[in-house]
Amino acid sequence: MDKFNNKTYFVGIDISKDHLDVSVLRKETVKKFEDKKVANTVEGYEKMVEWLEQKKIPLDDCLFCMEHTGVYGLVLFAWLSCMQADFVVEPGLRIKKSIGMVRGKNDTIDARRIAEYAYIHRSKLEPFCMPATVLLQMKELLTYRTFLVKTKISLKNTLKSHEKYQPICQLNFIIEDIKRQIAEYEDRIANMEKQIKELIFSNEEIARNFKLACSVKGIGLVIASFMIVTTNNFTSFQQARKYACYCGIAPFEHSSGSSIKSRTKVSHLANKRIKSLLANAASIASCHDPELRAYYHRKLMEGKTKLQVLNAISNKLVSRVFAVVNRQTPYVNIYTYNFA
Repeated sequence: MDKFNNKTYFVGIDISKDHLDVSVLRKETVKKFEDKKVANTVEGYEKMVEWLEQKKIPLDDCLFCMEHTGVYGLVLFAWLSCMQADFVVEPGLRIKKSIGMVRGKNDTIDARRIAEYAYIHRSKLEPFCMPATVLLQMKELLTYRTFLVKTKISLKNTLKSHEKYQPICQLNFIIEDIKRQIAEYEDRIANMEKQIKELIFSNEEIARNFKLACSVKGIGLVIASFMIVTTNNFTSFQQARKYACYCGIAPFEHSSGSSIKSRTKVSHLANKRIKSLLANAASIASCHDPELRAYYHRKLMEGKTKLQVLNAISNKLVSRVFAVVNRQTPYVNIYTYNFA
């Protein structure tokens, strides 16, 4: 971004649960840092600004940079947005890879490295846009739903184990208790899904994109909701290919000269949750969508493995969702029409 090139001060913030380590780098005096430690609270953020003012560092001439740390940084992001401060939130691995080989590590050093990263890459950084409240609420509900589903699966596995030994132990009450818990978790999951739907349809724009995404066969409530949350309602990713990279389903070539000719493969750097959901969607779509079913069997006949074909179908589903959202019309499967 051009406006970041004009910044004089680059503020690196290392976020932990209880504290923020702040380090300021001035453009004219690179490698010289001003360090400060404050609490990870609103009062701590205010002390940070007071400290900057004491150093005669204007807030509007600062670029704040920090790693994405989930819930630990969420309040800070909201506070910086309210203060109309310029800030970027970068993946920790991207910062780590960019600084090369280093030795030593502590919170102050990490803050300095983040500040230096912001200075070096200032022309490439994009400002962070705080998601709407409804998207944050959807994310929390989806996270809790995932926890409920994992617990239900664990209970089902436990039930199978107890049923196996039930003829010997004769403890029927254990099996009945586990079944009761499973039924309770199924009710909780249904309630979470109901609340997710209510949140979606409380916002006209989100509801419209949700309906468009669900018009693609294989995409249902959970996947469409995850895609809306992870794309900030399809504003953070402009292209399906970029989102496929984020999900870990985009294949990349791996070769060098004439000696290294590895097969094309996906990266392990991915959002594993959405990748797993898309794999399930691809499996369903390959059974119920005539075009994808034909594609699935054709690729298997060509020698592709099942996982390779399902991954390709996952890419097709992502492309279809982005296509319908971009053109704002539902998906139409013309493969089923007979033009003869």
